[in-house]
Amino acid sequence: MPDRDAIEFAERRRMAERDQGLVPWALWGSYLPDRQWGTVREDYSADGDAWRSFPHDHARSRVYRWGEDGLLGLCDEHARLCFSVALWNGLDPILKERPFGLGNPEGNHGEDIKDYTFHLANTPTHSFMRGLYKYPQRCFPYDHLIHENGRRGRESAEYELVDTGLFDDDRYFDVEVEYAKAAADDLLIRLRLTNRGPDPAPLTLLPTLWLRNTWSWGYAGALEQPLELEGDLLRTPVLPGLGSYRLACAEPGPWIFTDNETNTERLFRQPNQRPYQKDGFHRYVVEGEEGAINPAQRGTKAARLLRRTLAPGETWVVDLRLWAGEQPAAFGAAFEATHQARVQEWRAYFEHCVPGLEADDRRIHLAGAAGLLWCKKYYSWDVKRWLEGDPGQPVPPPERFRSANAAWRRLHVEDVISMPDSWEYPYFCQWDLMVHAVAFAGFDPATAKEQCMLLRSPRFTAPNAQTPAYEWALSDPNPPIGAWAAMRVYQIDRKQNGEPDMPFLRAALRKLLLEYGWWANRNDRSGDNVFEGGFLGLDNIAVFDRRFPLADGSHIGESDGIAWMASLSLNLLNISVELSVREPEYADLCERFVYDFVQLNLTLNTPTDNEFLNWDEQDGFYYDVIKRPDGSTDFLRSRSIAGLIPLLAVASFDQETLERLPVLDVKNSMAWYTHERTSPSWVETHLGRRHNDRLLFSLVPEDRLRRICERLFDETEFLSPYGIRSLSKVYETAPFCYTEGSESDCLSYSPADSPVAMFGGNSNWRGPVWMPLNYLLIESLQKFGHFYGDSFTVEFPTGSGVWLSLWDVSLKLEQRLVNLFRRDSQGRRAFLGDVDLFQHNPHWRDLIQFHEYFHGDNGRGVGASHQTGWSAIVCKMINQLSQYPVP
Repeated sequence: MPDRDAIEFAERRRMAERDQGLVPWALWGSYLPDRQWGTVREDYSADGDAWRSFPHDHARSRVYRWGEDGLLGLCDEHARLCFSVALWNGLDPILKERPFGLGNPEGNHGEDIKDYTFHLANTPTHSFMRGLYKYPQRCFPYDHLIHENGRRGRESAEYELVDTGLFDDDRYFDVEVEYAKAAADDLLIRLRLTNRGPDPAPLTLLPTLWLRNTWSWGYAGALEQPLELEGDLLRTPVLPGLGSYRLACAEPGPWIFTDNETNTERLFRQPNQRPYQKDGFHRYVVEGEEGAINPAQRGTKAARLLRRTLAPGETWVVDLRLWAGEQPAAFGAAFEATHQARVQEWRAYFEHCVPGLEADDRRIHLAGAAGLLWCKKYYSWDVKRWLEGDPGQPVPPPERFRSANAAWRRLHVEDVISMPDSWEYPYFCQWDLMVHAVAFAGFDPATAKEQCMLLRSPRFTAPNAQTPAYEWALSDPNPPIGAWAAMRVYQIDRKQNGEPDMPFLRAALRKLLLEYGWWANRNDRSGDNVFEGGFLGLDNIAVFDRRFPLADGSHIGESDGIAWMASLSLNLLNISVELSVREPEYADLCERFVYDFVQLNLTLNTPTDNEFLNWDEQDGFYYDVIKRPDGSTDFLRSRSIAGLIPLLAVASFDQETLERLPVLDVKNSMAWYTHERTSPSWVETHLGRRHNDRLLFSLVPEDRLRRICERLFDETEFLSPYGIRSLSKVYETAPFCYTEGSESDCLSYSPADSPVAMFGGNSNWRGPVWMPLNYLLIESLQKFGHFYGDSFTVEFPTGSGVWLSLWDVSLKLEQRLVNLFRRDSQGRRAFLGDVDLFQHNPHWRDLIQFHEYFHGDNGRGVGASHQTGWSAIVCKMINQLSQYPVP
């Protein structure tokens, strides 16, 4: 047995070898997406309706152009070779090769996965990975789920698989998939299949290996090379950049073969060009079609066909090994020893990252890290080729050149990217990815740095330096939090490793400066320093759609637009200040960002510069303002999290830094600029606040901070038992209604699913708790708390008579957010809602998922459920709470 020190150091050694380019530990990982169908990349329709263009019904029979998908599978970093499992319970109409869910037009609240899969373990080098799928023993109700969800309106909840009674009496199989690396190119695969039901149940298992189709698109050199048998081993061809691999299975059974080719006869009523197709295993196993598989036992898709009837409680263990080279595959004692070592190393590594956690917090932390790592997925898309088509395929319709993404011809991607959700969002989302990067920093700083800057590489950015938002609308402007993410990744890495990574910070700043230029020049439509952007990530938060002018020509001046830009300026200032410690020439950049922040502060907070000032002195809150063509303005008095964004623009500097960088002393360095624009008292309040030898930069002065905190910590408004709501609860009984010209609408507090179709999809910012903005607010409160110390206290909750410092309040908020996942005194986890099976069944109650957002009153998980990465930022909170006592 290896000693404890060796176990604890093993994963760190592999990470060092990976990061230094010594051993390619990142070559293989859980990179296989859960869904490729229904994505924009695979949509070649004229109308851009991706969900209907490539529906789930096509997925088993139609070859993907830009990727692959499977059930808890793995692939190499370029998805050349893929492995996954397929299942059949003897009753289902479709071989279970991938998770099922509803497309956006089918669900009453947008896209919605119906299968239950869970990410249980993963390490930064993917040396050990564990996932779990709950496979029902009864017939999977595909049509019933589609029909019932289609029948329901937005006022009804989503109809889930558990609601059908399919899991009653525990009639399902636990399908646990584990991968352990003996070497960077040697993968041990263990499948554990357990009958949880009360009766014997048959199960067909197909561990499947296949090649991504790169040969059907008409490019020279892209050759089809089949998988073949070598005795009882499955052997791959020599793949470019990968070599040849072998797959061995310890469980006896026949290998079956087909080809990863489209069944054009089934889908399009056109003769098949090849005798064997992608859906061959489905047709052979489920439909009994003997001619669907290749009797010559060769093809680009192969599987071991295994059948067994499991007794109640019985576990069937199937071991496989996928490896490169000529050495024979080893099972038995050697296999078991390596597997167990990787399990121990996984636990030891995360104990090293955050030592001493209580059992339940450890479970949550491990699940959050596992979900982030499992949601690193292979992503490929060449927009130019997507627009123009491939040589061997029909020419795409001309309408696609008028699509929203047509201007992004330069985008050429083939990367492993952290996805928000491996099924519902199987593509990058920019501001989600920035939060993921900060979450990664706590246990995998190299991946955090890579993901933080990935979208700012030349292959992603537009010629004008805009970074893409997400594939549905690449040009949408997401909140500009890239500089925040870069600085936080740098700080977390420095704290953990003791050495500052200055090259990373310098490189990040260079890329961020280009993006900053785009924001400064393209998103100030009026030229008066009022930054808009319309979307800014908050979907349906406003009474009117903020992306577009109203019918009468009125525009909405957003309370968060200027604030996001001011926050960006301060984050870039922080980076420049940090770099200037060792390289004084960065002082020039510090000056630039000080000037920009001052100008933005004046714009937001000075009526003479901004005729539609967003601060309402009467209510003590920042509101959106409607600006009419005749010049008149009015507040849109709906208190939402958009009005809290000004709190995010905060930083403070110590006396040593002020002496080194005199430009930070705005009262003196910019007196010439401010004296004609505002009064000395305004400068003192807004730009020159000093306390304990520190200087505060903030959009929100002290008096406004106190007034905002009264509402922020009021349980009848923003403060939920589980964090900060996105909309004040006062609108539950008194909706905010507004009429402008011919347009009239009302906004109500809706704590869960979206009741309106604005933006479509399943997101809702009208009441739920969103983890990323809660985290940003918590960090801002801590910055204010660091500046003011114990001299600034607030009532928490408002009206309780309990007065706390902002630092203590931040810990209280973190505690509420972590309590979404912890078991309470009754043994319930809030995010699981009222489903008894989930709350009390021993095989479900400790399975943790990190939803897109959470019910504003009871904490139930809502929206995307299949590991939404930015909610895993709760791991950072668990880490902090383990170090600081909550008052």
